[in-house]
Amino acid sequence: MKTPNWIKGLVLACATAMVGQAAEAEPVRVFAAASLQGPLDAVAATWDGAVVISYGGSGAMARQISQGAPADAVILANAEWADWLAERGIGAAPPHALLSNALVVVGPIGAPPLPEVTTDDLLDRLGGGRLAMGQHMSVPAGIYARAWLDRVGAWDALRPQLAETDNVRAALALVARGEVPLGIVYASDAVASADVAVLFEVPTDAHPTVVYPGLALSPEGTAFLDHVAARIDTFVAAGFRAP
Repeated sequence: MKTPNWIKGLVLACATAMVGQAAEAEPVRVFAAASLQGPLDAVAATWDGAVVISYGGSGAMARQISQGAPADAVILANAEWADWLAERGIGAAPPHALLSNALVVVGPIGAPPLPEVTTDDLLDRLGGGRLAMGQHMSVPAGIYARAWLDRVGAWDALRPQLAETDNVRAALALVARGEVPLGIVYASDAVASADVAVLFEVPTDAHPTVVYPGLALSPEGTAFLDHVAARIDTFVAAGFRAP
């Protein structure tokens, strides 16, 4: 028996609707610097749809994307890594600055502040312990930290006492757990933890400007980064700065 046209039309309409729903359910995939965890989660919760965020070190994520890791957008903590991706033809548009930040030296709650920072000041406060910071060759917070330590002439003396981590939140955790007496992290990281105290605010002119560039890899990624840019206040409240 021949199937009536109206039934064929109904089946086609249902199939089309199911395909449309499946497409709508596809989450936006975002790679983001570990220091963004918290406020970026809050902003993603206001997105009209599902968002899957992978946090990590900027250098590691840039390499993963260059090797084909699926993502719609990436927000790094260093312009050089974003430019590195763009130079390889990766991205729907050139990267653009979304946020900024600052470096601070943190220690355990109750530790006295560091009124000034010299090599001797840091070595005395470490007392034979280690200074936590991101990897100085690949993690942006570590790159900025090394630039500052070089500026004050402390890098060579402190290098044997570093505890370098693959992202800045791991460095923060070492201080928060009392495993090291000092760490160099972002100001926003210090705001995110109730278990550390800011002992010294690093002058922003003592290292390259901290910039968080966003790079869209798909139309969905472009829309999501626009959504993030429209909610900068959420990040400022968490210790970040406008670009």
